[in-house]
Amino acid sequence: MPITEFLARNAAHYGDDVALVEVNPGLRERALAQPDWREMRLVERDFHSGYRKTLTWRKFDEQANQIAHLLLEGGLQPGEKVAILMMNCLEWLPVYFGVLKAGAVVVPMNFRYSSEEIRYCLNLADVRVLFFGAEFVERMAALQGQLAELRLQIFIGEQWERPPFAQPGLLLAGRCSPKPPFLPLHDEDDAAIYFSSGTTGFPKAILHSHRALVCACEVEQRHHRQGREDVFLCIPPLYHTGAKMHWFGSLLTGSRAVLLRGTSSRWILEAAANESATIVWLLVPWAQDILDALESGELRVEDYDLSAWRLMHIGAQPVPPSLIKRWKTRFPAHGYDTNYGLSESIGPGCVHLGLQNIEKVGAIGKAGYLWETKIVDEQGKATPPGQVGELAVKGPGVMRCYYKDESATQAVLRGEWLFTGDMAREDADGFIYLVDRKKDVIITGGENLYPVQIEDFLRAHPKIKDCAVIGLADYRLGEIAAAIIECKPGESCTEEEIEAFCKELPRYKRPRKIFFAPVPRNATGKIEKPKLREQYAGGSVVETQVRN
Repeated sequence: MPITEFLARNAAHYGDDVALVEVNPGLRERALAQPDWREMRLVERDFHSGYRKTLTWRKFDEQANQIAHLLLEGGLQPGEKVAILMMNCLEWLPVYFGVLKAGAVVVPMNFRYSSEEIRYCLNLADVRVLFFGAEFVERMAALQGQLAELRLQIFIGEQWERPPFAQPGLLLAGRCSPKPPFLPLHDEDDAAIYFSSGTTGFPKAILHSHRALVCACEVEQRHHRQGREDVFLCIPPLYHTGAKMHWFGSLLTGSRAVLLRGTSSRWILEAAANESATIVWLLVPWAQDILDALESGELRVEDYDLSAWRLMHIGAQPVPPSLIKRWKTRFPAHGYDTNYGLSESIGPGCVHLGLQNIEKVGAIGKAGYLWETKIVDEQGKATPPGQVGELAVKGPGVMRCYYKDESATQAVLRGEWLFTGDMAREDADGFIYLVDRKKDVIITGGENLYPVQIEDFLRAHPKIKDCAVIGLADYRLGEIAAAIIECKPGESCTEEEIEAFCKELPRYKRPRKIFFAPVPRNATGKIEKPKLREQYAGGSVVETQVRN
């Protein structure tokens, strides 16, 4: 069954129920910041309709149908590629499902892309139609005349913001039929292209089928036990598999989801309280910010009614155990879970900790529902418990291929197994612990260092908010570990303090270089290590003294 059938079913069974809520605190605060906003005589209802907007399942399905007809009437052929370049908003998911209902392949794009990255990805994926929002007018204007394969550019936003090179999407779609297009779709049809995060190089185009998307729905609902009464607070960008596939649990159960535009700690707690959120998915930096704000007294948890919140889960990057211990101290009633996944495995869930395994904090878990895992050495043989090897996964959510990149596909797909490039180990109970990215392993004096292990250790320091460990070339040792440390607000730290703290580490694991600076993370919370290597290594070889 194609994933579009879930939307049609929800419209039929729960048509008048709210499917999506968009909350935009920034819009409210910008209005309140205007000194004469009261004199503007904004009607209360109209003001709040901008701050908080809703969409029922019936309207959601009808809008998706209208988008599908718009594309088909424009000459789009089944299997052609349609990209989405939009910030999270109420229109995002109807556009996504409209593309699918038209038999096309939907191509979500990172809203952080520069004009050059947009051009690269549109060309790589053979995109014929692009939906884009007001935030991207300038970037798209810079590309006019450079996108030979792009036949149609459709603007989603207010008419007065529409550039002359784009068609008015909402206006045109509103004239189309809200009835479903009679177009047969099948499980094995191509459905979506997602781009890799680019943390290890330029993005690759990852092709998935409808079957893989349905797998993500089933995995998410099974792992987090969504029911009709759950409310999912969605904060990360919808272009990423993580946010979307977690929302797929709401799709499967016909339950409500809230799209929060913004990541302020106060906004997150306000949205969770005001919308009675039961499930909130956070990235590591946001969880850290919330805890820091509570511990500093900037926010008080008693100011928010969070009684409905039952589950906090984190994914998309390694989760420091110290962070979860701090969270459970502040929120002891919350269930905690983490999921591991890749865009190549349709996002989170191929490895899953499980709500009942809080004592295993630090592990990413065991094979998720419908998935198999194995950890292998360089020869492809299974490693014994405790030994580090490469994690491989197998299941119905594995990608078809890297689109138009056969050599890259062959490097990671071996039969039905996807080799993740992540180094991991398994304990005696079968729980998997992520050690590091294969490409991020530092080899110093013949010893393998796994930066994630050192980062977890450093984050236990009371003054450290975030940190990243990278390898720098060294004449004597080949590579050394360098730590980039971001202190908590109002705190300062010295190199000598860090060195003293690291005395508990084996000498070969201690950082030999220490820098104090912000730690850059991408939109999904992953540390941008290529950027750090470029900044701190710069292609040069350093020579360091061995510290005792």
